Amino acid sequence: MYRVTVPRRDDGKRVKRSIFYRMMKDREAEKRKIEARATAKYVRISPRKARSVVNAIRGKSVDEAFAILQLSPKKAARIVYKVLQSAVANAENNHGLNPDALYVAEAYVNDGPRLKRLWFRGRGRADIIQRRLSHITVVVRDREKESEAKSEER
Repeated sequence: MYRVTVPRRDDGKRVKRSIFYRMMKDREAEKRKIEARATAKYVRISPRKARSVVNAIRGKSVDEAFAILQLSPKKAARIVYKVLQSAVANAENNHGLNPDALYVAEAYVNDGPRLKRLWFRGRGRADIIQRRLSHITVVVRDREKESEAKSEER
């Protein structure tokens, strides 16, 4: 037999599960997230090829990520480089963050729509070629402000 936990408010009273999760979501939103993001949508590159580049920079400082992307010979590296530049510019201009203290907190590639093309074959047949598109997202955060926020919570 398994045990079911009952959602409760801070004062110990029971609350409906949907209301409990809404309260949790509001509490998460109240915590200031010191981050900036940039997204490139409908990029004409296969997500599988772009993911290898994005995985190489995740968790690295921005300077180190720029160095990795500049030295990479892949097409995806040029695209991710521009997205990372945009994320750093967003952090600097919109949130007033120091670009030297930033790091790549999240970086991911999602599938975009597929362009379907016909490839004519012998005997009157045709195959469908799918040209894949990607949505590339990079999120940068400030290490210093994050540590300050954590110390304030405690």
